[in-house]
Amino acid sequence: MRAFPRVLFDEAHSESWTIRRDVAETMNPGHPDDNGYVRAADILRRLGHTVATHTEGPITPALLGPNDVFVIAHPSAGRWERTTGLGSPVFPVEELDAIEAHVDGGGGLVVLAECEQEKYGSNLDELLARFGVGVEHTTVQDPRSAHNGVASWVLGSPGEADGQDLLAGARRACFYRAGVLTAPADATVLFRTSPTADPAGRPLAVAVRHGRGRVVVLADSDLFGDDSIGDYDHAALWGNLVTWAARVPVPAAATGEPAAREAFLGLKNAVEAIKPLQAKDGSIEGDRERAAELVSEIVGHVERLAPLFPHDETYLAAVVADFRTWVEQGLGVPDFLDSLNAFHPDAQRIDGLEHLVVFPMYTQNGTTFRHIEAVWIRTIWPEWLAELEGSGYDNPMFVPIAFEDFTSGYDTNSAVLFPETVAVRETPPRFTWGGIFADREAARFRAVSEAAAATLKLALPPDAARLIESQELAQDTFVLWDLIHDRTHSHGDLPFDPFMIKQRMPYWLYSLEELRCDLTAYGEAVKLEKEGVPHARYVQIAILFDRLFRFPITGDRVRNYDGLGGQLLFAYLHRNDVVRWTDNRLSVDWNRVADGVADLRGEVEKLYRDGIDRSKLAHWLAAHQLVAAYVAPHPASAWNRGVDALPVEGFPKAVVDAVLPDEFPLSMFYEALRRKLSDVVDSTKGIRA
Repeated sequence: MRAFPRVLFDEAHSESWTIRRDVAETMNPGHPDDNGYVRAADILRRLGHTVATHTEGPITPALLGPNDVFVIAHPSAGRWERTTGLGSPVFPVEELDAIEAHVDGGGGLVVLAECEQEKYGSNLDELLARFGVGVEHTTVQDPRSAHNGVASWVLGSPGEADGQDLLAGARRACFYRAGVLTAPADATVLFRTSPTADPAGRPLAVAVRHGRGRVVVLADSDLFGDDSIGDYDHAALWGNLVTWAARVPVPAAATGEPAAREAFLGLKNAVEAIKPLQAKDGSIEGDRERAAELVSEIVGHVERLAPLFPHDETYLAAVVADFRTWVEQGLGVPDFLDSLNAFHPDAQRIDGLEHLVVFPMYTQNGTTFRHIEAVWIRTIWPEWLAELEGSGYDNPMFVPIAFEDFTSGYDTNSAVLFPETVAVRETPPRFTWGGIFADREAARFRAVSEAAAATLKLALPPDAARLIESQELAQDTFVLWDLIHDRTHSHGDLPFDPFMIKQRMPYWLYSLEELRCDLTAYGEAVKLEKEGVPHARYVQIAILFDRLFRFPITGDRVRNYDGLGGQLLFAYLHRNDVVRWTDNRLSVDWNRVADGVADLRGEVEKLYRDGIDRSKLAHWLAAHQLVAAYVAPHPASAWNRGVDALPVEGFPKAVVDAVLPDEFPLSMFYEALRRKLSDVVDSTKGIRA
């Protein structure tokens, strides 16, 4: 899977652990779990990581280069441990150099040492010394803080999060017969021995940054073995550590031949030249002769570009015909119904397939003018998504896309390409597709979430940090989120048309509907994560952060329904101590987030079910009361005073007009956050991945 780490386990240096079950059974027929990291490898695979073994030959830059994390699990001479029996536990200096260079260049290294480290005949001390880490030859004893009363099975004391929270959801760990570590001053100590241990207060696990890479060292290797990884929070800790250590993928290079990009630039220039001549409805109100010349230029560029898009031959021919008809009919209000009917990206959902899209259209969250726009798009449809969509998450209209290039109408906040925005003589009986720019959504999310986490001093779990760091991972995550969210609008107990944009009603109904879809998507992502869909964990993070950080502080405060949904989610989680704002620092109880989201979803779904039996006004009031229970309404709100304060005549217009432009103002927390992040939010307008 793209954007997920490649993890390489070394088994060529007489390691005491193997990720291959058959080898573990050979090493230890009576108790293979005591030599197996099979479950540990499976956990990584469920997280989306690619896992492989190195069983013979030297460690070289060529071997390590394609891999993001290199794992060394307790090399030992055969007289002390049952081992893979392959190679020597001693790494030649050339291999030590290769490993150090791998880390220095951005790769990750995870090393699992042991108690009484010196006796095993390896030279891990030489390797670790290159990163400022040492393993002392001792066995920790702690009868007062021990697992099952065994003094050498010591319970680690967790460290404090600093910048990133490597112990998110993983603050309990047992070290079975462990040594202790020495580490540089800037290392993060993940676990220490307790004050009652001998030796006391010493590091058991550390994380170190070196060059552009990262190193994790643990003074015990048993805690991730097959017979121990199910104890305490070991499984979550293992996933956190490997994810944190992994190299962040480099963004893919831009596609497209230079000649094609030059041709599209010519098209863009012609489109931008004709826009000042267009009225809001798309008709030409300026120099018609000049407009006709520019239309001819646009047509010429489309014809030159068309061979690059053979799958759109019929559509592009219809575009050319619609432009020519527009000129022949006097350049009035444009009508591109014929070309719109010919364009079907929903029937061509192929990963990487590109389309040239040229229409007179407005851009949602961008401009209300139906001016000519040209967009060069690329379809995002990886195999794993296609399989998921075909196995219960069917959404035939959904077309996830990315920008290759665009004209100025998309140099805005618009992140959708919808057929209903195109200028046509009549509305088609139904639309068959809707495009969502996952690359722009991902880029906005990353920019605002990174700034919010820094401003709020939120220590990020490794998977959240990786999501923010990797555009490719974030993009695929948003594709899955959009797939589930979009189809949710037509599922469930719905007291009203979920596509409410066509109706007159208070904007908090829009808020609750969009929030309901995201809470449902979150719940589905929890289920999919358990089923082994690796992007699902990241969908949960994306929903939480986008809703809490970006939505409430983006846009103006006039009927900002997405913003209100984010305010409600934050207020609910804060009320229930899932998120805390204390000492100017935001913290999250990661183990309780899923339950908190599920509980709020339950309240919204109950409102919906009850609404089926209510009148429209009664349902609107009940919805207002639900929101107001967590987000304080404006002090002047007539709606908050109840039905007696609302107009009696003129329903529904009069009661909708009684809604204040900012019926639910921002809290003091969000007002402060908005001021601090306003420049970041503004910078995401027209953002490119």
